[in-house]
This record gives sequence, C-alpha cells and structure tokens, in this order.
Amino acid sequence: MVSSDQRRRQLAREKFERQQQRREEARRRTRRLTVVIASTVAVVAVIGVGSYLALGDDGKKDKADAAASSSPSAGASPKEKESEAPEPAMKIDKKAGYKMSLKTSRGDIAFTMDAAKTPHTTNSFKSLADKGFFDGTKCHRLTTQGIFVLQCGDPKGDGTGGPGYTIPDENLTALGKAGKDGTVTYPAGTVAMANTGQPHTGGSQFFLVYKDSKLPPTYTPFGTMDDASLKAVEDIGAAGAQGGAPDGAPKKPVDISKAAVDKS
Repeated sequence: MVSSDQRRRQLAREKFERQQQRREEARRRTRRLTVVIASTVAVVAVIGVGSYLALGDDGKKDKADAAASSSPSAGASPKEKESEAPEPAMKIDKKAGYKMSLKTSRGDIAFTMDAAKTPHTTNSFKSLADKGFFDGTKCHRLTTQGIFVLQCGDPKGDGTGGPGYTIPDENLTALGKAGKDGTVTYPAGTVAMANTGQPHTGGSQFFLVYKDSKLPPTYTPFGTMDDASLKAVEDIGAAGAQGGAPDGAPKKPVDISKAAVDKS
C-alpha cells in the first residue's frame, strides 16, 4: 500500500517530468521556427512574428541560435503559453477602411488595411497602436536576397517579442494558388504578418515587401503601402543590411517614433 508521503513524491516527480517534457518541446520549436521562407532560402515574424515571432509569441532564444536562424520570434515557454492573453475584443468597423501610419527615422511609412478581409489583424493593430505599443520600437530585420522585406513590430527589437497573444491567419488565398514550388508572389508594396512557421501564430511583427517576393501563402497579407511609403522602404533595402549580409539589421536604422491607426 502506497503511503500519502510516497504518493505526494510520485505526483511531484510526474509533475516535474511533464514540465521537463514541455520545456524540451518548446526548445525544439524554437529551433524550428521561421518567419518567412523563400524558395531558395529560409528567411523572415515579424515576425516570427513572428513569429511571435510571438512572431507573435514572447520568448527567449540564445544569441547563437538567433544569428544562425531566420526566425522572427521564439516559441513561448510553457509557463508563458499557459498564461497567454486573449486577443483584443473586436471594436473596429469591418466595413470601414483603416490606415496605419508610422513615423520613422527614415521617413513616414503608411499602408491601408483591408478590415473586411482581415478583421482580426486590423483590429489587433489598431488596439496596439492606440496603446502606443509600436512607439519607440525599431524595424529589426532586412532581407535582401531571395526575398525582399523589412520586418518591424517587435518591442524587444531582436525578433523574439510580441504582444502576449496571437491572432488567427486571414486572407491566405488572396494572392492565388501556390505553384509547384509551394509559393505565391507577394507583390512589392504588400504588408503581411510574420509568424512562427505554425498556423495562427501572428502577433505584432509584420513585414513590408519592397520587391516582388515568392513565399508560401502562409503569411496573412493585410495591408498595401502607398507609393511614397514603398519608395522609402526601397531606399532602406538599397542601403542593405549591416555588414553587407543578405539578412540582418538594416544598415540604415529604422526607428519608429509613433504609430497610429485611423479610419481612412
């Protein structure tokens, strides 16, 4: 017969083993995460957006992994995942148009959002902008090979940050059916959500496409830049990433001082 003390020790041991298993699963997810994947390179989730990342999930990743990986965000730890907050209550008018305006150190960047087709994404961005979530953040990642995107929206600035909740994927068929290579073309001027590489893991990280890019149709396209904004991002892309790398922090830092979302 098992005593009460033995039973308590057994339960404690089982609980510890479950925690260890969850932590190991989280570590494996961290190593697998990607923001966006081009046909020739795995890149940008932000991300993930993506991530989190965050590409939507908030999380931790060591610097070695961050340098070697194309992930925009790390997977949340089990404790963080269990306490993930719900996405903001729906408050936008789904029939109205919305515009997000970013005041950056490289000029103003603005894009319209399709609330009818991406209500969760539009509502989340308005909620975050109204709270000043994006103010004082930076666009932490530029990719200049394979795909051509500038990634922003991470409060941590290292690809692992997010708002503490995730939103569902939306509008994934908008760019057509994937070709034999599994990709569709995200046209220059498109704004899309970064994620962790798994469905419905968008958070606050997003990427601005400054040149036609072929990607899997798994990243919510929710906005379109105006001509002046596209030109501003093209100039950032032309300057390249730090150290001449094809993927890294922009050589010309892009700091967001103010973000606002208003009806257009």
